[in-house]
Amino acid sequence: MPLVVENGRVARVGATAELFSKYPRLQESARAFRAKTPVTVEPARLLYVQQREFAATTPSDSSVTVIGSADATTCHLVVVRHTGSGAACLAHCDGSDTWAEVPLIIKAVTSLSSTAKNGRLELHLVGGFDDESRTSHKLSLNLLVHKLCNGFSFTPFVELNDVVVDGVHRPVVYGLGVNVKTGEVFPASFLVHGPAEDLRSARTFTGGQMVSVYDPSKEHVKIGPCRWSPNRDMAFWLSQDDETILQYLSTSPMAEPPHFVQHIKSTIQFLLDHPTADSLFPAGEPQVFHRSPRGDWERVDQQ
Repeated sequence: MPLVVENGRVARVGATAELFSKYPRLQESARAFRAKTPVTVEPARLLYVQQREFAATTPSDSSVTVIGSADATTCHLVVVRHTGSGAACLAHCDGSDTWAEVPLIIKAVTSLSSTAKNGRLELHLVGGFDDESRTSHKLSLNLLVHKLCNGFSFTPFVELNDVVVDGVHRPVVYGLGVNVKTGEVFPASFLVHGPAEDLRSARTFTGGQMVSVYDPSKEHVKIGPCRWSPNRDMAFWLSQDDETILQYLSTSPMAEPPHFVQHIKSTIQFLLDHPTADSLFPAGEPQVFHRSPRGDWERVDQQ
C-alpha cells in the first residue's frame, strides 16, 4: 500500500519538496510544530532513546509516560504509533542501515497492537535540515519514500526544520517526545540521557547497529551485551581542540548542540577505561534497569 496523506494516496516521489508542494497543509502543520516551545521533560517516567536505538511501549505502561530523543542534526527522529492500540515507537535514525531498521520499527508497534480491532499506523518524522552535504535530504527520502510508505497516514512534519543563524544552516527542532498515554508528539529537551549513557554511546561509537533498548512486557531498559576491541589510538582525540573534533567526528560540524564535543570526549574516555566490554556484562548478560520508587532508572541485580 502507498503512503497516505490527508486520506489520499500518494504516488512515488523523488524529493520531499514534492510532498510539500502537493500538500500545502503539510507545510502549515510543519511550521506550527516547529513554532512550539520545546518542553523540558523531567527524568521521572521518561524513556530516553539514543542514536541507533528504538523503544516501544503502550499506554498501559506504568513506568513510561514519555519516550524521547534529542541531539538530532542530520539524524531523524521517527515516531510510529498505532491509533487503535496506542502503541508507540520512537527511533533515532542516522542512515547507517535504514533498510534493515525500518522493519524493526514497524514490527515493534504491530507486535504490541495485535489485539486492536481497528486503527492505523501513524507516522511522525522529525529532523534534518538544509545541510551542505544533503545528508538530511537523503535520509528523509530513504525513510519516507522507500520504506515508511506502506499503509501510513503521515502527520505533521518532515523536514521544514531549517533556520539560518549568522549565515549558518541549523535545525530548529533537535529533540522530540511522544506521550504514550495521549499520543501527543512535541518538541522536547531532556535533562538526562540515561540510564547508562556512556555505555550506550560507546556502543554506537564503535559501530553498533539499531537496537531496541526496552522490554515493555517487563518495563525494563535492557542494554547489551555489547562488544568492541581495544583501541588506544583514540586517546588522540582527547587532546584535540573543539574545531578539530567537530570537523572530523560530526556530520554537521556547524550545527551541533553545545555539549557535542564534551559528549564525544566522555564517550572516548569511557572506551579507554573499558578497552573491552566484557567486564560490563558479567556472564554475557545485559545490563537491566527498572523504574525505582524515586522515579529514576535503577540497575537490577541479576545475581
